[in-house]
Amino acid sequence: MDKATSGIHHISAIVGHPQENVDFYAGVLGLRMVKQTVNFDDPGTYHLYFGNNEGKPGTIITFFPWANAFQGVIGDGQVGVTSYAIPKGALGFWKDRFEKFKISYTTEKRFSEESIRFRDPHGLVLEMVERDEGETNTWTFGAITPDVAVKGFAGATLYSSQPDQTALLLERVMGLERIGEEGEMIRFQSSAQIGNVIDLKKIPGKRGQMGVGTVHHIAWRAEDDQDQLEWLEYVRSNGYGVTPVRDRNYFNAIYFREHGEILFEIATDPPGFAHDESPGKMGEMLMLPEQYENMRNGIERKLIPIEVRELE
Repeated sequence: MDKATSGIHHISAIVGHPQENVDFYAGVLGLRMVKQTVNFDDPGTYHLYFGNNEGKPGTIITFFPWANAFQGVIGDGQVGVTSYAIPKGALGFWKDRFEKFKISYTTEKRFSEESIRFRDPHGLVLEMVERDEGETNTWTFGAITPDVAVKGFAGATLYSSQPDQTALLLERVMGLERIGEEGEMIRFQSSAQIGNVIDLKKIPGKRGQMGVGTVHHIAWRAEDDQDQLEWLEYVRSNGYGVTPVRDRNYFNAIYFREHGEILFEIATDPPGFAHDESPGKMGEMLMLPEQYENMRNGIERKLIPIEVRELE
């Protein structure tokens, strides 16, 4: 059996103060908060989801905010750079916006694409790159209109402690196509229109340390529950230890750590984020899984209050 994921489902990272996180991703980058819930393994901590207007797979970045937690170190065993796709011609708008908010950035060029690279308030490394591919994001927030809005992920850059092993996994197990090599990067591509480009750093460096400002895991797409069960058996048959299926309310998930020490997840596209809130109201309220609903008052008292606000 051969399988191929269509691309990135979501990327999850650890950050600091939750209001700073909301201000940056909603207020500065203009992403929609599509869900505010809690870490199912630690209900005293938020799990915040940001994406496009519909919260589609390939657009979702999620955060575990831990105020006053220790700073992590970006390195091998992690996603080193998270890349966003913006419409053609939008790069100038974002440069102006970053200057307005005093966000430092550098201009990069890789595989004939110009991008701008910057960090969020907690140290996470991000990029924006112009791409024709991908649906227009119809979410409008402040000065950010659909003609310049982030569409979703362009892709990600992986830092592996064993790049050769990670390359084999991406190509032979995950089903991505190796499409190029430039400098210290190998580029792979999947079939989706968004979240479809993975760059792999060829030379290992220092091992990363998990903490604030680092990516916890990258999740790949499974079409549905049956497809995910096939993935579970397929990944296991290729010599990786895989968790049982875990219910994350908005998708089901399995996890494995590949040989380069990066934590991979395979997540189902359905049911999505609108099954417990109407599409127009997503992200406005704290939504708890059923097992924590009877603890709502205590959980809400423990969580730091947050709000989505314009920073114009």
